[in-house]
Amino acid sequence: MSSEEEPEEQTPPTCDLLSLLLRNRRPTGAVNEVWPNLYIGDAATAQDKTLLASLEITHVVNAADGRQHIDTGPRFYRDTSVRYHGVQAADCKDFDLSPFFTETADFIHDALSQEGKVLVHCARGISRSATLVLAFLMIKERLSLVEAVEVVSSRRNILPNVGFLNQLCLLDSSLTRQRRTKR
Repeated sequence: MSSEEEPEEQTPPTCDLLSLLLRNRRPTGAVNEVWPNLYIGDAATAQDKTLLASLEITHVVNAADGRQHIDTGPRFYRDTSVRYHGVQAADCKDFDLSPFFTETADFIHDALSQEGKVLVHCARGISRSATLVLAFLMIKERLSLVEAVEVVSSRRNILPNVGFLNQLCLLDSSLTRQRRTKR
């Protein structure tokens, strides 16, 4: 490596990410704006149409979609103007959430580029929803995983499960490689 090249940014090990996520925790409430016009919340927030209207939410991503989880769906919001995107994900370390990263990032990006406000939620707004928001920030806003974690966790306590953290590490490495080859 020549002295003019910038040092390679390494994806941190999962244990370092966990330390970062657990640092400076404080009460954060049911819903928080973690990026301009992008919110993470819990199931109760997603089911409170009055609250969604007061927050001017135009798009909802349900990371716990389906009858066995939080069965809101497009029919739940049919009497509103909310656009809906559902991801049927289980909050367990063996569930592969990564196939949903790009389609969800595209949905969020499209909403924000139309001046929308997006709520991403799961049951508690800590693991599945946070993982999808971190992936969005990495894919569309070009943040590293560490930068994305720092931004989101400064506004909301999040704690993706270890399987999701590993998937985000793989995404971070992949995006870093892609950006390096495009230089």
